[in-house]
Amino acid sequence: MQPHYTDKDSTQTLREGLAEYYALNPHITDPATQPTDFARILRAHDVGHVIYGCDTGMFDELKILPLFWWTSECTFQTYLKMKNSPAVDVMYEDMIKEKGTLWLYGSILRVLPGVILELIPIWFKTRNRQKLLPFLDFEPLMDRSLLDIRQEYNLMPLLQ
Repeated sequence: MQPHYTDKDSTQTLREGLAEYYALNPHITDPATQPTDFARILRAHDVGHVIYGCDTGMFDELKILPLFWWTSECTFQTYLKMKNSPAVDVMYEDMIKEKGTLWLYGSILRVLPGVILELIPIWFKTRNRQKLLPFLDFEPLMDRSLLDIRQEYNLMPLLQ
């Protein structure tokens, strides 16, 4: 049986894990269908899902942003600049159109306490990091194993 990208010790390459991620989540916006700048951000976000072993449920969607901020070159300030992109607004509008505002905020409120409890020890573990995971320039990692990437960037203690 092939390892799953969410397995902490997965030996899949990042490329294989990303292919599995897209196969398991056909509802995900295909970066190839988006304007270049937004596609680059979207693909980097998807790569993060694979490297951090996160699925697309609301819990992991809320968890992945702080993981990026604390362990990658995508700081909170970088995120704020990207968030001002009209394409990002379209993504949120599409989600609200598909599921509704009440669903979105209800889903966030249901999982937020658990996310916060999980993020507190992660925050302590990620302080003063020396080596940050590439965010937009992840291409050199594509043919490396997830286990190798997670070990090199000291992500293993953060994964469930």
